[in-house]
Amino acid sequence: MELKLLDKKDDRMRFQIKGETHTFCNLLRKELWMDKNVELAGYNVPHTLKDEVIFIVDSKGPEKALKDAVSRLKDRIKEFNSKFDAIMK
Repeated sequence: MELKLLDKKDDRMRFQIKGETHTFCNLLRKELWMDKNVELAGYNVPHTLKDEVIFIVDSKGPEKALKDAVSRLKDRIKEFNSKFDAIMK
């Protein structure tokens, strides 16, 4: 995965993700929508044959919203791993 910051303002961040698909981007988008301060979270795939995604986050503090969403996703993955390990014993 490669990240490239395209544009950052106080209330908007636009960045490019290379090497990821809808699976990851939908997960991140959905988690961002859980934040009450996020006004917009979405992405666009400019060309279907390239693995590049343009992501946009509008929020009061888009960088914090993104970091918080990633932190929550990490916690959910840890919880899933723990529960999966428990059922595999």
